[in-house]
Amino acid sequence: MLNWNKKEEKMDYEKLCDEVLRADPQIRFTGILDSKGDLIVEKNRDDAKLLNPDEVKMSVHYTFERWTRLQNLSYKLGKEKTSITEYEKVTLISLHFEKNLFLLSTEPDVDYMKIISKTSSLISSFQK
Repeated sequence: MLNWNKKEEKMDYEKLCDEVLRADPQIRFTGILDSKGDLIVEKNRDDAKLLNPDEVKMSVHYTFERWTRLQNLSYKLGKEKTSITEYEKVTLISLHFEKNLFLLSTEPDVDYMKIISKTSSLISSFQK
């Protein structure tokens, strides 16, 4: 029974990632990183692969490391809600989602607050 629930949960997460990916043409990638650091779902816009699979793993690893290190200060700062990192070629966004991180990458120089707002809205409706 546990495996059925996990499979159903993954299907729901895939649906959420697809919906967020379709919400804005500037979004290149969506994914969900679990509390163990595993990328359990990932969706890419077909024409927007910037990293090869090994580089994606490395990027996800660095994101997870940063997230876990910052949790050491959460008793002072509160829980992290959103993180934004801008590079010349891409903007990386992570949002706290259940016990996981919801990951996005976008085209550079986007209105990422608009994308975060859309994504947060989709996540909220997903959680109802």
